Amino acid sequence: MSKTVVHVLRHGEVYNPDKILYGRLPGFRLSELGVQMAKAAAQGLADRDVVHVVASPLERAQQTAEPIAAQFGLPVGVDERLIESANWFEGKRVSPGDGSFRDPRNWWVLRDPVTPSWGEAYRAIAERMFAALHAARIAAEGREAVLVSHQLPIWTLRRYVERKRLWHDPRRRQCGLASLTSFHFDGAKVVGIGYTEPAAHLIAMSPTARTAKGA
Repeated sequence: MSKTVVHVLRHGEVYNPDKILYGRLPGFRLSELGVQMAKAAAQGLADRDVVHVVASPLERAQQTAEPIAAQFGLPVGVDERLIESANWFEGKRVSPGDGSFRDPRNWWVLRDPVTPSWGEAYRAIAERMFAALHAARIAAEGREAVLVSHQLPIWTLRRYVERKRLWHDPRRRQCGLASLTSFHFDGAKVVGIGYTEPAAHLIAMSPTARTAKGA
């Protein structure tokens, strides 16, 4: 059986001066630090056998993919299945500790943390991401691929592959900015999952690195 690796990369830091949950909104691009993170991710993959690069259609993911694709002389493909999850709070200023989650006006939206009630179902996210993962495996069979996506979809995919419950505490996600979650395949079977942070030195400089806004 062929051995294939699909690296799933979270985009770099986004320029978001108004500190809103931007989700799928257009126009949110990488900050200057985020551009450096994308370059650091590319450097982290420099010695890999990458033959396929695909990204979410959102600007921040496309930007993060560009230096990787350029490094290997590849185009950046687009896969809608890699897009950020839908969220009822999109466009709003919401963050832990700001009182939004204690506001009675939001309680109905927050009634079900398992599905969840405020956004795209975890199961739907997992299934579309899993399909994108296998499409990339097939495209790069015997070699390596890079998919650029977003924090919640990547973490949901990992939990799905590891057969863990999909609902979780967002504060405990292992999916930093410009991090790589690497799925190792033997044939069509996942035989290992790795995690690295090639932009760790830059994450330490980011004031938004530990938040999940827009992710």
